[in-house]
Amino acid sequence: MKRILSLASCIFLALLSQTCLSDQRAIKIIDDVENLYRGESSKATLTMIIETPQYQRTMKMEAKSKGTENAFYRILAPKKDRGISTLKLDEEMWNFFPKINKVIKVPPSMMMGSWMGSDFTNDDLVKQTTLTEEYDLTLNETDELYTIVLVPKQQTITVWGKIDYVINKQHMVPVAQNFYDDDDELIRKMEFTEIREIAGRMVPTSLTMKPLNKEGHKTIVIYDTLEFDPPDVNQKVFTLRNLKSRF
Repeated sequence: MKRILSLASCIFLALLSQTCLSDQRAIKIIDDVENLYRGESSKATLTMIIETPQYQRTMKMEAKSKGTENAFYRILAPKKDRGISTLKLDEEMWNFFPKINKVIKVPPSMMMGSWMGSDFTNDDLVKQTTLTEEYDLTLNETDELYTIVLVPKQQTITVWGKIDYVINKQHMVPVAQNFYDDDDELIRKMEFTEIREIAGRMVPTSLTMKPLNKEGHKTIVIYDTLEFDPPDVNQKVFTLRNLKSRF
């Protein structure tokens, strides 16, 4: 009897060890992919194209980040939107609207709201939610792809019931993110394309967000330039004073 129990214990411990190793791999893969565009700090110029059945809008913007805590976005064009800026400091976020010269703090309840009428949310833009901390991860793989299923932990505030994160194993870059509601219905999909080498990294330079419950809507973000650890990205960038500065 003791021998049988001992054998059962060994099998259980072996399975537990495999699960732990799989969890650690999933966490590392997600963290590496999420840091792909960041580095210790980064600076980018972006083109955002918002398409609906009624209209198409194009915006040019600059983006700066430092670690996972700080992010700054400023619209450069068109002229009517020029100077609108977004600042993230740790878990807080503000928008500045130069036409009314007003800073508006974004409450946590609005983090899943649309940013500038696009199909990206405020949380997408500033990555307030840390996936490997706020979600339980399950790793699946084929010869070419990792698929990591993320299910929100009980304390996580999110509208998503599940996220599938698909990653190209050869280049270790994201291919797609699929977002489901609590009824396991696919609500939106983000596709990563146009992989290019930038500063020694393979990076998808085009991201397309498609809300599947809004026919004919999509938002495309194109990385025109991307620089890692630039000398002019310092703590002065990530201040309310800089948020309100004219340029």
